[in-house]
This record gives sequence, structure tokens and C-alpha cells, in this order.
Amino acid sequence: MPKSQVRKKKVYTPPTDVRPTATAATRKPSPIWLPITAVTLIVAGIGWLVVYYLSEQAYPVMSWGYWNLAVGFGAMVASLILLSRWR
Repeated sequence: MPKSQVRKKKVYTPPTDVRPTATAATRKPSPIWLPITAVTLIVAGIGWLVVYYLSEQAYPVMSWGYWNLAVGFGAMVASLILLSRWR
């Protein structure tokens, strides 16, 4: 039986004229306030919701009603947005 021919592929070489705009070495690290603020917002949001549920909707602000849930979850979402910018 005859042997099949082996195909030789060229080795890929990336183009030299295309370079990334920002490398990891040129990007600055995050400021120190960013993770501190994010953790504070997470703790404040969870604390707000816990107080709201344990007080049977009387605290933190009784007149807001269910908007207290929006405040608690909003604080946690804001912290996630901050953490997405953390390097």
C-alpha cells in the first residue's frame, strides 16, 4: 500500500504592525480607596437589608416602604460596579 504524503504547514507568525494599545505593564494599579469603598458598600447594603427585615419593615426608613430593598440592593450593585474596575 502506498504511503500518504505528509503536508507541511507554515509556522504562524503574528503581524508586526499590529500591537495592543495598552499592555499590562503600562496600566496603573487601582487606588487604595476603591476596594475599601466597595467592601464598605457591600457591608452597608447587607446591613441595610438585615435591619429592614429584622425590624419588620419599621427601620431604617419606615416611610420608604419597599424602597428600602432598592437602597440595600443598590449599594451592593454599586460595589460590584466598583469591583469591576479593580486591577
